[in-house]
Amino acid sequence: MSMKARNNAALFILSSALLILAGCGGLGKMEKYVDELGAKAEPTPLIVRGDQVELTISGKFPEKYFHKKVSAEATPVLVYEGGETAFEMKGYQGEQAAGNYEVIPYEKGKAFSYTSSIPYSPEMNVSDLELRIKGTKGTKSAEFDPLPVGKGVITTPYLMKSDDKVVLGPDNFKRTLSFTKEAVINYDYNSSNVKSNELRDADIKALADFIKEAAENENIQLRGTNVLAYASPEGEISLNENLADERAASANAVIKAEIKKRKITFEEGFFKNTPKGEDWEGFKTKMSASGIEDKNLILRVLEMYTDLNKREQEIKNLAATYVEIQKDILPQLRRSQMSLMYDIVGFSDEEITQLSQSNPDTLTVEELLYAATLTEDMNEKLRIYKETERVHPGDWRGINNTGYILMMQGKMNDAEAKFNKAAEVNKTAEVSNNLGIVSRLKGNRDEALTAYAAAAGAGDDVKYNKGLVQIQQGDYASAISNMGSNNTFNLALAKVLNGDASGAKTVMSNSGDDSAVADYLRAIIAARMNDASGVSSNISSAVGKDGSLKEKAKKDLEFRDFQSSLNF
Repeated sequence: MSMKARNNAALFILSSALLILAGCGGLGKMEKYVDELGAKAEPTPLIVRGDQVELTISGKFPEKYFHKKVSAEATPVLVYEGGETAFEMKGYQGEQAAGNYEVIPYEKGKAFSYTSSIPYSPEMNVSDLELRIKGTKGTKSAEFDPLPVGKGVITTPYLMKSDDKVVLGPDNFKRTLSFTKEAVINYDYNSSNVKSNELRDADIKALADFIKEAAENENIQLRGTNVLAYASPEGEISLNENLADERAASANAVIKAEIKKRKITFEEGFFKNTPKGEDWEGFKTKMSASGIEDKNLILRVLEMYTDLNKREQEIKNLAATYVEIQKDILPQLRRSQMSLMYDIVGFSDEEITQLSQSNPDTLTVEELLYAATLTEDMNEKLRIYKETERVHPGDWRGINNTGYILMMQGKMNDAEAKFNKAAEVNKTAEVSNNLGIVSRLKGNRDEALTAYAAAAGAGDDVKYNKGLVQIQQGDYASAISNMGSNNTFNLALAKVLNGDASGAKTVMSNSGDDSAVADYLRAIIAARMNDASGVSSNISSAVGKDGSLKEKAKKDLEFRDFQSSLNF
């Protein structure tokens, strides 16, 4: 009998029961036609999926096959050095047998399927799968010698690398920051002359002082002005439009005089006038905020006038009646709003680097975080992030980024402490992602997935990390979806495990990974594509880089059909 026929026959309860009970009436026929069961075991060899070793046995009991008074119990057992692990027992019985097992009709027969799994342990790599049968007919029972039905367990999922993507808290450093300095000049009715007392107002004096500072500080760069000028809405429209234009020019002249006084050069177009005409919207806003008792009624009436000249006359009349309009509201509308735009240019990279070493307390949090990006030295990065944490303890990024470097240095426990501390300050998506990585590395996969769900805002790195958990859970399709277009070892591994060896080969070709384990995976891909030459060349390369892979390859059932290609 061929090995395949022996294995198929051994996998099924009835055939085993037949052999056990060969001396009992009615069992001889069952033994004679055992091959008609069509027994099939999957997978062959066994495979780890989500930390479980899965087994399926399927077939069909033919018509007039299962004796009515026979019952049988079958238990697949994985036997390895130092121990064994049993799969779940499955029982069948004839129509007249006592018990609660699955009944097999004698006349019609019945299809059957057995599925079970056991937790994986490393000892199972080199193992034998055998079927142990106990059969009963009436008062007689017997146990059959264990029947071999398979060898070993494929453990390719455990090649997965821990390339979890830890996320830094980003800096928002901008070397050049833009600002606006503002001031207001108010005018008399129908006038565009700047009064001397206006130049003594605090905001105008502050503007003049700033221009003086800009002249003395090369890091302050003036970019231009924009003056919005208005007239109050009780004057004639045509006059108000001209008046607003004149007021814009007079306000800009004030700024221009200060700039020339400080000998600051400027280009053509530096001074911009934006006359806005009469300020009807401003009038409505001031009226609404006033204490005038009839303000809402007044505004409704004024808005009814489609003739703007008539509305202006009514405002004049109201001003004569309501002192608050005349003294408090209209004067505030006769104005120029001056804006001086400027940039402050920050430290150069060299200055930031030097200050991060000599006087980090003088740097902003953004400058310190940026300083860490100016070096490739991991220890120097760690020093800068620790200084950021010290100088700016209320910002989560310095703490988180310290944890990031510690993770890169393999100091997971220290990193975890930093991530937890960062979470106390602000549990951002980035921090949640990093805590999820720690949970996964500690074996807490459900906890990791919970953390990743809270980290969705941290970008595609979170999805990649989620994909690593899904590889471990045996959900390869979801892992591939989450890992996206990352041409990494682990994406290739997920594709292999999902049955796409060709896709895995493409990913590995684009991965740039020339590690020993990467070559080992390439050899597995070649084996699954029936490429003996690829198996040989990649295994040779892998073993040349890491000699320990030689013994692994000898026992790895991925290469069961390519032993001659291993060259050792």
